[in-house]
Amino acid sequence: MGLDSPARAELGARSTGASRALPAAEVRCSVQRTLEVLGERWTLLILREAFRGATRFSEFREALGIAPDVLTQRLGVLVDAGVLEKRSYREPGSRGRDAYHLTDSGQAVKLILGALQQWGDQYRPHPDGPRVAQRRNGTGRGLRVVFVEDGEPGVPLDEVNLLGER
Repeated sequence: MGLDSPARAELGARSTGASRALPAAEVRCSVQRTLEVLGERWTLLILREAFRGATRFSEFREALGIAPDVLTQRLGVLVDAGVLEKRSYREPGSRGRDAYHLTDSGQAVKLILGALQQWGDQYRPHPDGPRVAQRRNGTGRGLRVVFVEDGEPGVPLDEVNLLGER
């Protein structure tokens, strides 16, 4: 999603709580640009739930126990950044609402969540061990996040089951 400079500045301000952020085009560090969108803990937990199948505001609230105003703000940042997209839906007898679906950009966050999960399992382990393991769909074989040399095949993201996806 191509945002113009004022929209980028607004996104940066919304995501960090800053009154004024540099437009993304002016920030050379890709880690800094990424953190402007993904660098708040609720954001990654919202995305974890999206990978588990949550799409509705109420599903995110129930799974996370997040305050409605915080959830609204974080979903707005993710939509503005093109990580999630809104799709309207209406249940019989109810008003129209928005559902939030991962975009291609959102699907790519699977790598980040996988790396965080792997790091946490190794360096911040739970006494009972990992709750879920990273597995390849179809084979069930264990996976880990690694760097791959250019030209070498990796496992396609759609073949990766991460964080107990449904």
